[in-house]
Amino acid sequence: MADADRERVAAVLAQAHGEGRLTLAEYDERVRAAHGAVVRADLAPLTADLPVADLPAPAPAPDRAPRRRPSPLRLAVAVWAAVSVLNLVIWVAVSVGTGEPVAPWWIWVAGPWGVVLALQALAARAGFAPPMPCAPGLPSRGRPDPR
Repeated sequence: MADADRERVAAVLAQAHGEGRLTLAEYDERVRAAHGAVVRADLAPLTADLPVADLPAPAPAPDRAPRRRPSPLRLAVAVWAAVSVLNLVIWVAVSVGTGEPVAPWWIWVAGPWGVVLALQALAARAGFAPPMPCAPGLPSRGRPDPR
């Protein structure tokens, strides 16, 4: 339940109090109950004895597009980039700490991994299906185990 639902009921109660339909004590009690409501069913009895014409329509739910999950390849590229940057930072720190440039060993971590990811991206763009991860009961090609 949204805070907007609670506020809508509180506004209806304020209007009813302003029209003299509720005493101050009734208004105060119902508003406290509205703000303490956990589910929408808790709000219904608070306005049940008020005229229906006084109840404004609930606000339409905001349009939320379903959240797209990033592709496994995009996640793999993000992990590769983070690890590559971390290795580069470590290499720079070691080079600065020793006072002379150290061989760029981080290329051997980032390079082959990046080439594999680039080939996977090209294969996906060409329409080849990515390999299925191995899981218990599934052979490496993604078909059910015939056993």
